[in-house]
Amino acid sequence: MVNLVEIFSTFLVMFAIIDITGSIPIFVSMRDKGSKIKPFQATGAALVLFIGFYFLGDALLRLFGIDMPSFAVAGSLVLLILALEMILGRDIIKNEPASSGASIVPIAFPLIAGPGAITAFISLHAEYQTVNIMIGLALNIVIDYFVLRYLDKITHWLGADIIYVLRKFFGVILLAMAVKLFAGNVTAIFTP
Repeated sequence: MVNLVEIFSTFLVMFAIIDITGSIPIFVSMRDKGSKIKPFQATGAALVLFIGFYFLGDALLRLFGIDMPSFAVAGSLVLLILALEMILGRDIIKNEPASSGASIVPIAFPLIAGPGAITAFISLHAEYQTVNIMIGLALNIVIDYFVLRYLDKITHWLGADIIYVLRKFFGVILLAMAVKLFAGNVTAIFTP
């Protein structure tokens, strides 16, 4: 049964964890380095990841012999590299100008559908009905799409100086998130 409170709660949790607006400097940095961002492809892939992990997460990871902590550590390393690129202003990962791969990695995963967001999304299953969780997720994906789709207008409105400051600031925030995600999961990998 559709419940507006559950939908709104799911929406708020996912919006806070995905933090699409906080990722704008990352998207701008990628775009400026020549990566082609395809909003529909990125948000569609993120939606598939969320739904796939919601229904098949543990089984899918077990199929490849991967546990959730290992998945989280892998995501944290991708975030770490992105953070260092933003802070240092240096390319660590070389992107081909014609590449559309950036829409999947790192935008769909781990920026939108990261390990933390996927884990939080799956954990909502214990509290809310599936239909309400899916509606809350869909609302987030629509917002993510519009942010990616109108990235040029958003960055034009903010201006180059603000984007530069935000890029450095969110680079440090992203670095801290990567370290926290790594530290919170690396011990679980080595614990029998």
